Amino acid sequence: MRGDGEGLSVELTEHIGGINADLTVGVNVAATEPLKSNLRVSNTGVKLHGMGFIVTPHQAANLGFGKVDEIESHIRPYKTGRDLAQSPRDLKVIDLFGLEIAGVRERFPEIYQWILERVKPERDQNNRAIYRDRWWIFGEPRSDFRPALKGLQKFIATARTAKHRVFAFLLINTLVESEVVTIALDDAYFLGVLSSHIHVTWALATGSTLEDRPRYNTSRCFDPFPFPDCDEVKKARVRELGEALDAHRKRQQAAHPSLTITDMYNVLEKLRAGVALSERERRTHELGLVSILQQLHGDLDAGVADAYGWPVALSDADILARLVELNAVRAAEERAGRVRWLRPEFQHPAGRATQTALDTGTAPDTMPIAATSTRRDKLPWPKTVPEQARAVRQALAACGGVTTPAELAGTFSRARVRAVEELLQTLAALGQAREVEAGRYVA
Repeated sequence: MRGDGEGLSVELTEHIGGINADLTVGVNVAATEPLKSNLRVSNTGVKLHGMGFIVTPHQAANLGFGKVDEIESHIRPYKTGRDLAQSPRDLKVIDLFGLEIAGVRERFPEIYQWILERVKPERDQNNRAIYRDRWWIFGEPRSDFRPALKGLQKFIATARTAKHRVFAFLLINTLVESEVVTIALDDAYFLGVLSSHIHVTWALATGSTLEDRPRYNTSRCFDPFPFPDCDEVKKARVRELGEALDAHRKRQQAAHPSLTITDMYNVLEKLRAGVALSERERRTHELGLVSILQQLHGDLDAGVADAYGWPVALSDADILARLVELNAVRAAEERAGRVRWLRPEFQHPAGRATQTALDTGTAPDTMPIAATSTRRDKLPWPKTVPEQARAVRQALAACGGVTTPAELAGTFSRARVRAVEELLQTLAALGQAREVEAGRYVA
């Protein structure tokens, strides 16, 4: 590179660690596995294949919205990635999934004429026969995912591609486009965990990018992510903060329609970095009450770290290392038949509920792991000492709380308590475990 005679200022950075298959250096997040516990509760939204399905509130009223029986099931609020990342717009969409066209013409003639004139001509030009033949149905209506939303009052959503990774609740009657990730969970505990620095760090490391913006890929960001296994007190704290965070953002945007999520989080980034705000950013700070937003996120990060049983001040590299280890532990448990379902009543309704802390809310430090393990779901005890040390470290991380050598040994088949105790003492000496009191350890 040619200089101007004054020399060049060059800043060098160094990363030490193994080179992974994707050419990244450090923690190998690509080696994680999708977890059964997370499957079937996340997907992307619908693909319309016809802009004529979208209507304004005024157009919806002319089509009978608010006047014709049951029409609210077929003219629904509609959100795009832009609505979630910027400011929500009052758009609606005509959703005729489950109806035949003759029934639409008979029950909702105004809607029939609207889509006949605005959707059918576009679909008639489509190369796919199913799009042409069933022109009144979205191109991708997500028929296989709709059952996951039944029985919920709300669900979690995030824009697939966005500068800032923000999760929010949407009411169950809302339809979202394919550039929005839908997570069929209505407990604010999950919203809180997903909104935490721990999960956002994971999402940035495991997701992809579109131009310069991070992209949330369900198969990599959500499916392998190991949620905390904590007692109900810690879960209630995360739930409370998740609800407060969601309510704060919605309240400020409702009071100030020009306020965008991106602007609020741009200011939040500067507050965290201690960078001076411009006049426009100070205005956003006032309208969005961004210092309160910062406080809520700080409290939430501390609450989620506590739910994992981890220090709150972990580096991003340490967070990723612990999550990769925990993913390996959970995957091994699932291969042994123990699955910590996020929504057992939906994901595994015919099976016997696995009695885990995640399913029952029982505190891991008051419920011995060995008491919940059966011969069927115990983990194999490795043959070599290095493998045994790794297995104990992973099991300790998965425990999510304080445990004893006897309890930890009970999670393995044929593990001697004395051997586990010696390994825990070694891990504690290496800084990979901590003895909180005599004979009781935590990751």
